[in-house]
Amino acid sequence: MELRVIEKTDEELRMEIAGEDHTFMNVLKGALLKTPGVVAATYDMNPEQSGGQTEPILSVKTESGTDPLDAVGDASRRVQNLSKDFTDAFRAA
Repeated sequence: MELRVIEKTDEELRMEIAGEDHTFMNVLKGALLKTPGVVAATYDMNPEQSGGQTEPILSVKTESGTDPLDAVGDASRRVQNLSKDFTDAFRAA
């Protein structure tokens, strides 16, 4: 997975996440929307309507005082924990 910050301010972030599809992006977006301080999270990956874009672009907006990169880090850890919990439950079944 390759990450590239396209634009960042104190409260907004646009980041390209190369090599991912809707499956991962929806999980990450859902985790971001549950992250304290996140006001909005979405992604775009429609190359035909985005001037040839082929990799998903994550957009995050946060409340004042919440760094959007920190919010992505928190959400990523939440996704990692969910995956581990699922794997553990699956193995125990």
